[in-house]
Amino acid sequence: MVLIAICDDETMISAELERSLIAIFGEQKVTCEIDVFFSGEDLCRKMASGGHYDLIFLDIEFAKDEINGVEVGRIIRDVHQNHLTSIVYISWEKKYALNLFDLQPFHFLIKPLTHEKLEEVIRKYLKISRLWTEEFTYKKGHDTFKVQIKDMIYLESRDRKLILHLADGKKEECYGSLKEVYTAQLQKFDFLFIHAAYVVNYDYISTVRYKQLFLAGSETPLPISPNRKNDVRQRYMEIMKRRMQ
Repeated sequence: MVLIAICDDETMISAELERSLIAIFGEQKVTCEIDVFFSGEDLCRKMASGGHYDLIFLDIEFAKDEINGVEVGRIIRDVHQNHLTSIVYISWEKKYALNLFDLQPFHFLIKPLTHEKLEEVIRKYLKISRLWTEEFTYKKGHDTFKVQIKDMIYLESRDRKLILHLADGKKEECYGSLKEVYTAQLQKFDFLFIHAAYVVNYDYISTVRYKQLFLAGSETPLPISPNRKNDVRQRYMEIMKRRMQ
């Protein structure tokens, strides 16, 4: 089941988008449930009351007396600390695309929306979401444990141990080489090797600066090694652009 929100004040576009999504998910044999909102405020109220969505199609321009889609995205990411919901921005104008990088959009679509382009976005979303259900394997003594990739915020190497920082606030410890673990299990996913002691999940990054980055919900930065800063920034931008293609 994929929970979807459409937020667009153009009723005809919202209706057509809903019909197309139902058809596309049906073709993919995936069940979806869709809520439609005609203002950013309504969507924000729903999420503030505990509403959750896996995928949001969010218009950028609303009526002048309403918050726009960029502001809604900031509320989702910064206020609700939600960096896992995939946001597809939609607009009549291309000019907004470059202003959305720090909101980590999944994609940016130009109106009028076509069935073919929507199908392409949904196929990519389903591929990525299925990848994130894969598991990270680690050992403690003679026992083997697993956690889902999507639940890993970052890995830390300390005193010859690896510490897994998880989305539920728990920490797990095991022995191993951070470099070897990254190469063997995490490099194929969107993780960034920012420091000899840190490998970070892109989906939990809120801000990337020159020498450090911040994770969602944390005011304590993680350092970026001087010899890695260019690679980190390049990989971060590559992931962003790939997800918006």
